[in-house]
Amino acid sequence: MRVLPFGPGAILAEYESLAEVMSVDAALRHSDLAGIDEVIPAARTVLVTYNRVDRTALEKLLVPGPSVPRSEGPIVEISVVYDGPDLEEVSDATGLSIDEIIETHSGTVYSAAFLGFTPGWAYLVGLPQSLQLPRRPTPRTSVASGSVAIANEFTGVYPTLSPGGWHLLGHTTATMFDVDRDKPSLVMAGDRVRFVRS
Repeated sequence: MRVLPFGPGAILAEYESLAEVMSVDAALRHSDLAGIDEVIPAARTVLVTYNRVDRTALEKLLVPGPSVPRSEGPIVEISVVYDGPDLEEVSDATGLSIDEIIETHSGTVYSAAFLGFTPGWAYLVGLPQSLQLPRRPTPRTSVASGSVAIANEFTGVYPTLSPGGWHLLGHTTATMFDVDRDKPSLVMAGDRVRFVRS
């Protein structure tokens, strides 16, 4: 772990793994330490903004410890039509039938580890091992908004039209990001997500 100053009211901690990030993120969110304004996890870092915080106490919370469950986050249900163009390829690569892929993907409750890549993109962890595949060897130049995808240990939903290298399982009509909403991102770090087959 490395702790770096990040301006007058923030601190950035770097970690070796996403598991450490999620442990620290959960500890900070469960803490009653006064003065913390915002906690922003990423793949290998946690950014904490604060105002008149006890720095010694804060730095103790930044030390990774045993995993703290983040199951208290609200569940966001996302309706999915499983009609993705990569279902056959995923079936060939995993040995699962298309129905088994759909049942496995929709039968899991995921946790939003962090947001990134583009506004509203939540990296969801908890993808069963049987569906974990590396990114596609050649990314697409254009992936439709609402595409539901998997890659490595993650699943997620493309919030806008963008390039992408994940395996596409289906699509949703849910609006993942809307700057005019009180909560622009449909899914926030710490939320749980369940995909519902429609």
